[in-house]
Amino acid sequence: MKKKKQTRPQAKKEEKSVTLGDRLNTDLMSQLKAKQQELKEVEEKQKQAQKEAEAKRKREEQRQREKNMSFEELLQQNDMDWKKFK
Repeated sequence: MKKKKQTRPQAKKEEKSVTLGDRLNTDLMSQLKAKQQELKEVEEKQKQAQKEAEAKRKREEQRQREKNMSFEELLQQNDMDWKKFK
């Protein structure tokens, strides 16, 4: 006698895969999205503060360089032609 092949029911491949968002309730998803947006805003503020601090530091360095320039360096930087005023 021949043995009958046992067929096992296979899961349908056409079914959608269940995502984490599908499993979580909508309230929790909205809270997570709000937290994500809040973290993005905080990070953006930190980047902006760093840019402002860097610009302030550069302005201060430029001011210090100009303050410590000799008279000769100031004359060399000036575009005016002093021969015209003799």
